[in-house]
Amino acid sequence: MTVLVSGGAGFIGGNFVLDWIAQSGERIVNVDKLTYAGNLDTLKSLRGDDRHVFAHGDIGDREFIESLLRTHQPRAIINFAAESHVDRSIHGPAAFIETNVVGTFNLLEAARAFWQELNDDEKSAFRFLHVSTDEVYGSLGATDAPFSENNRYEPNSPYSASKAASDHLVRAWHHTYGLPVLTTNCSNNYGPYHFPEKLIPLVILNALAGKPLPIYGDGQQIRDWLYVKDHCSAIRTVLANGRVGEVYNVGGWNEKPNLAVVHTICDTLDALKPRQGAGSYRDQITFVKDRPGHDRRYAIDARKIERDLGWKPVETFESGIEKTISWYLNNQDWVANVTSGAYRDWLSQQYEN
Repeated sequence: MTVLVSGGAGFIGGNFVLDWIAQSGERIVNVDKLTYAGNLDTLKSLRGDDRHVFAHGDIGDREFIESLLRTHQPRAIINFAAESHVDRSIHGPAAFIETNVVGTFNLLEAARAFWQELNDDEKSAFRFLHVSTDEVYGSLGATDAPFSENNRYEPNSPYSASKAASDHLVRAWHHTYGLPVLTTNCSNNYGPYHFPEKLIPLVILNALAGKPLPIYGDGQQIRDWLYVKDHCSAIRTVLANGRVGEVYNVGGWNEKPNLAVVHTICDTLDALKPRQGAGSYRDQITFVKDRPGHDRRYAIDARKIERDLGWKPVETFESGIEKTISWYLNNQDWVANVTSGAYRDWLSQQYEN
């Protein structure tokens, strides 16, 4: 038995591959384009492991994907492949349309052609699981109910618009062609192997380096935080037991303003690795100009996946953030290998100019 994962060298995908092998031992074919955020160092513990087959390529290359499907005959496809950073989508939206929309289209078409050639039992068992985001729902007011699976789509950034488009394609391929799909919409993930342009790893690494901790606007943008290993367990659950054609929101029940998240990181670092000299890591906090179209609040109502499939997160934010910080403290070599000169140039452009 084999599953095919796209984007399996990225943050969530890489964690999923490691978790899948550890939990099930089932063979996994891992397709990744290895853009700036794809990192094979994340998967170095699987080198030489026959259960992990890495294929360097683009989900937009349909012939390449079709060849992999013919060769490996997976029972499921799990699509993590996506450009995912809102800031980068503002500066360069074309890559987001190409990967998130056109890439998903090509992956769906390859999957459909493969699925249609299966025998009846294999067709019935096959699944295409599309991993998406809560950002497709837009922004919530302070007193609005959290996003449920019935919220209408109101994306506000090039990134979220491209993911919304991909979600619609997945839905349409099910209703038009009968492709057995599942979709998950998750809240903000954090944890090990996170590329350090996102808030939590950026703050951890800047704090340790004695650099400013940049906070957009007033820091009161609220997000629901989900520990990445909890997300991995949710995807396994949906793949195994989810109802075909359904959408499942996956959240951590951890709504927190960005500033409170940064304060928690600083306080945890104060305890685990006190700053040289006097003072707290909080002293490094710096407020910068807010980004265009910054959504004020996201929150996930994850009751459906708990009610229907029995899944709920294990980690609180406090337990998850301590595990995350400890991982970064103990894996500085991984960090050094991903923070290239191009990444440093990006930080300078985004937060200093």
